[in-house]
Parts: sequence; C-alpha cells; structure tokens
Amino acid sequence: MTCSIAKEALTNFYNQHIPTSITIADLGCSSGQNTLMLVSYLIKQVEEIRQKLHQRLPLEYQIFLNDLHGNDFNAVFTSLPRFLEDLGTQIGGDFGPCFFNGVPGSFYARLFPTKSVHFFHSSSSLHWLSRVPVGIENNKGNIYIGSTSPKSVGEAYYKQFQKDFSMFLKCRAEELVMGGGMVLTLVGRTSEDPSKSGGYYIWELLGLALNTMVAEGIVEEKKADSFNIPYYIPSPKEVEAEVVKEGSFILNQLKASSINLNHTVHKTEEESSTPLINNSLADATDYDFAKCIQSVSEPLLIRHFGEAIMDELFIRHRNIVAGCMAKHRIMECINLTISLTKKIS
Repeated sequence: MTCSIAKEALTNFYNQHIPTSITIADLGCSSGQNTLMLVSYLIKQVEEIRQKLHQRLPLEYQIFLNDLHGNDFNAVFTSLPRFLEDLGTQIGGDFGPCFFNGVPGSFYARLFPTKSVHFFHSSSSLHWLSRVPVGIENNKGNIYIGSTSPKSVGEAYYKQFQKDFSMFLKCRAEELVMGGGMVLTLVGRTSEDPSKSGGYYIWELLGLALNTMVAEGIVEEKKADSFNIPYYIPSPKEVEAEVVKEGSFILNQLKASSINLNHTVHKTEEESSTPLINNSLADATDYDFAKCIQSVSEPLLIRHFGEAIMDELFIRHRNIVAGCMAKHRIMECINLTISLTKKIS
C-alpha cells in the first residue's frame, strides 16, 4: 500500500513540474538491504513516469540517505557500485546519473538547504521520539504506556510526540520546493486510547520479561523503573491534527494497514475478515518477531542496563511471545501511511 501511495505522489509532482533533475531524501534509512531497495523502487517509479510522458532526456538523480550519526553509512556506500550497475541494467540505456550522499543527523532538526528537496520518504522511523518524555518517573513496572500506567504518562508521551512531529513538519516544509511531496510510514494505532494499541505487543511483552528478572533479583527494581522507551504510537487523528496545526502541507492521504504478526498476512483497514493462525509457522513467527524487537531495542537496553543481562532477557521475551501466539491471540501491528504536499504560497 505504501508503494502505491509513493507512486501516486511522485506522479503528481512529476506531471506538474517536469523536472530535469530530481532530489529524493530517505529519512531514517538505516543500513541494510532495505536501504537501497527502497531507493531502487522510487527511482524506477520516476523512470516509468518519465517514459510514459516520452521525455527523451535522462533525469539526474540526487539521493540523500539520512540517519543518526551512529548509522553504518560505509556499509551502504560499499554496496553502491553493484547496486547502480544492477539498477542501470534493469532500467535501460537512457538511465541518467545518480549522485548519492549520506546525511548524518536527527530529522527533528534541519538537514538540507532551503527549497532543495523534491520528495521526502520515511519508513518505520517517525514513531521514535527525540527523547524520553519528561515527567514519567511514576511509570513504574512499565517501559512504555501500559495498562497500569498513570494517565499523566500517556499525556507526557503525547506532548513529546506533538513537539517532535511539529518540528519535523516545520523543518521539511523549509527544505521542500513548492509543490514537493512526502510519504511517511510509521507505527500507529486505531484506538484513541494510547494504552490500547499495538504497543502492547511491541513493548509490554518486553516489559513483562524485564519484570520477571526484577522479581528474581537479577535486575534492580529502581534501575528497571527508570527505563522508558522514546517511542510513541499515534492515532490518525493525532497525526492529522499536527499537520493541520503546522499548516504548511496539504494532507492527500492518511491510511492505516494491519500486519498480523502471527503469520505476517497484510490487510488494509477496510478488510474485516479475521485471519486464521497458521500453527505450522508459529515457531518461526515468534522467533522472527522477538528478533525484530531485539534488533531495535537492544542498543537502548545495553546503554541503560549493560550487556550482561541481554541474552537472558531476550530468551524470556521470546518465551512470552511464543506463549501469546500459542494461545491464538491475534497479534497485529498497525502502520499509518501519510502523503503530504507542500502548499504553494
């Protein structure tokens, strides 16, 4: 679904501007196969649009890859020669030059010169906050907004999301050309109650594993209570409210899609049938889900607790995940995809 929305956004921009060069930035690019796979898709879509319009001159591409300073940009750049060779073969002889640049830094601040970017893309990044919210010292026994969290904890997380997302929109509005676009995908929720979201599966199960280690004296309770994830799962209404309040963008689309974590079947919000759980995939699925959570949370956990407890913590986490799946609980993750166009003033 994200791909079709990105294609529509690129088509609309190209038809209105007919550029001779195009600048695309991927925010939160990471460093792995997905990094260049996404860029490849976007370039192919632009080339398809160009050929349909019978534009003879090849486009020049300026590609910016952004992530935090600790990202392994060298690994990405090492894979570029082979990537460009394969991409040129797939597209054909009139494929124009591509210029790649790494841009280390937080996307909650300015990253590019004024009116220098045509299209922004971000996937699975904007649910990460710039910091842990202040004033959540009373969130004991939880590492995120949980069912036992005080109301003030949810309010503090939402306030931090508002601050961060508003700053993100403001910075991108300054960097985009008039009529430029953005397609953003982040983890979201359909409930208006932040404690009743897919965050239960993402973070509460990990919190349960940590609490068993506290109960056994392996982890100090005070140490566990002072750890919270800098992460927020917004609702569509919360996202739309910030877009409207910031005022620089036209909201073209805001859609939700559901990923069933029990067997990774994708469906859109309009589909109402309940999927069957494939028990033959249970072992592989709980392992994949647990490893996914470990890959994104372990650096934060090591910084707070040290490395010594990590193996034991994630063994316990996987066992809890497997128990939930064995009870045929439907575990799903909601993604929000937003398409925005900068207003022409």
